[in-house]
Amino acid sequence: MARLAVVGVGRIGGEVAYLASTMGIADELVLYDSAPGLLKAQVLDMQHTGLATDISTDTRAIRDADVCVFSAGLPRNPSVKTRADLLEANSAAVNECAALLKGFDGIVITVTNPMDANNFLLCKRTGIPRERCIGFGGQLDSARFALALRNRGITGFSFVLGEHGEHQVPVFSTQSREIPISLREEILTELRGASMDVIKGKGGTVFGPALHIAHLARMVLTDARETVICSSVLEGEYGIDGCSLGVPVRIGRNGIGAIEEWHLDAWEQQKMNEAGTFVTDLCKKAVS
Repeated sequence: MARLAVVGVGRIGGEVAYLASTMGIADELVLYDSAPGLLKAQVLDMQHTGLATDISTDTRAIRDADVCVFSAGLPRNPSVKTRADLLEANSAAVNECAALLKGFDGIVITVTNPMDANNFLLCKRTGIPRERCIGFGGQLDSARFALALRNRGITGFSFVLGEHGEHQVPVFSTQSREIPISLREEILTELRGASMDVIKGKGGTVFGPALHIAHLARMVLTDARETVICSSVLEGEYGIDGCSLGVPVRIGRNGIGAIEEWHLDAWEQQKMNEAGTFVTDLCKKAVS
C-alpha cells in the first residue's frame, strides 16, 4: 500500500492527487489545504469519480505518508515577473508545511515557488535529511527544452540544470552538433518565458507539471533508481553549497540515491555558477 499526501490541493496539487489515483500510483491519499471549501470540493470531486482510492483529510496522517507533495501557496500569475518574486508571499505556506511534516520520515517533493529556495528551507526547518527533500522543476524545464530543440531540428539529450526560474542552465554540450552561443542565449530566453503564454491563456500551468510530479512520485514509490533532473540541497557538488539546485539525481525509494556531477562546458559552468549565487542569496534572504 502506498500513501501519498498532498499539501495544497489547488490546480496542480489537485491534479496530482487525481493522477496518482487514476494511474495507480497511490492506494491512499491524504489531502490538505488551508482553504476548507476548496479541500471539501476537491475531495468530493475525487469521490464522484467512483475511484476506490481512500482519501483522508486528517493532517496527522501526513506523518505516515510515503511521499508528501508540497504544492501550497500562491501560484505565479501574469503580474508576477519571476518565480523568485514569490519568496515572501509563500513564506507562510513553507512554515505551515514544515509544521505538518513534524515526525515525517517519508520523501518530500517541493513544488511551491520559488521551488529551489523553498526546498532548501523545508530541509533546514524540518531537519529531514537532504536526500529525502526533492525539488520539482527540472523535468518540466527539460521537457520544454526538448520542444525548443525539436522545433529547431536539433537532436540530442535535453536536460536543464540550475534554478527553476530565470537562472536555468540548458545543457547544450550533449547535442548532436555544436550550438553557437547566440542560439544558446536565444533558446534560454525562450525557456525563461515558456510558461507565461500558458499562464496568460488559462491562469496557470497544470498538465505539464502535474504529470511530471506524478511520474516523480511513482519513481520514488517503485524504487525506479532512474536519473532525472531534480532540485537537491547541495553540499559542495558542482562547487556550490548553501542552496538547492537542479542537478542530475538518481531517484529511488529512499529519495535521492546519488547526485551525478556531469562535465559542463565553459558556458554551462558559468550559468551554473550564476544560478548557485542567485539561489544561495535567495536562501540567505529567506532565513535572515
